[in-house]
Amino acid sequence: MSNATSRATIRPEEAAHFGRLAADWWDPNGSSAMLHKLGPVRLSFLRDAIDAHWGSDSRGIRPLTGQVSGDRRPLAGRRALDVGCGAGLLAEPLARLGAAVTGVDAAQENIAVASAHAAGGGLTIDYRCGDVAELGLAGFDLVTSMEVIEHVADKPMFLAALKAALAPGGLMVLSTPNRTTKSRLLMVEGAERLGLVPRGTHHWDDFVTPEELRELLAGVGLVMGAPKGIAWSPLKGLHLSDDLALNYIVTVTAA
Repeated sequence: MSNATSRATIRPEEAAHFGRLAADWWDPNGSSAMLHKLGPVRLSFLRDAIDAHWGSDSRGIRPLTGQVSGDRRPLAGRRALDVGCGAGLLAEPLARLGAAVTGVDAAQENIAVASAHAAGGGLTIDYRCGDVAELGLAGFDLVTSMEVIEHVADKPMFLAALKAALAPGGLMVLSTPNRTTKSRLLMVEGAERLGLVPRGTHHWDDFVTPEELRELLAGVGLVMGAPKGIAWSPLKGLHLSDDLALNYIVTVTAA
């Protein structure tokens, strides 16, 4: 994404909103608590997608001993780009999976917090503040962008930039809220009014349905896989589901 002077895909007011949350981003009980709950769900989908795409096994268990037999670093030797990385909640797990990670975000405040947190954890991550449509990034085996497309000014341009960053044979993973009555009630009117999500985080009219996302991706030469829902229930909390009404996550590859 980009700083406030860019007009390619970034809405300056969106960058400012998330920049104001930067200092609190790594607090699991703070304003980004919901992202901390969402993180393991995204990562579970992502690890399965990585295994399926490259034929790795990041979760294998030896049946008799219970020891892990899979590849704990399935992204070793690969480059990963996280667009709209915030303070690094996904970029850091990608680095621990072995990737050489670049994170891009619109807010300089987020980049500062992300860089400091990674350094404190002994991780080397290339964080950049800028618009992915203007940075000229390319050659990434994995491109991720979680809960970002609903915030951008020009969705086709944004997706074209993600495609340009993807290496031949690479994998893209996107997640975004669905535009449904349920998402309006729970994510906007419910979560924001109850203080579970900071006010002004979501604009329901900008949410993208799976059908719309599939068409947008096709328009720039990308193919969307079968979407998987991210649902919520009192017993399970946030979890992967066949219910797409609230939020969904997808794999994407070049046509």
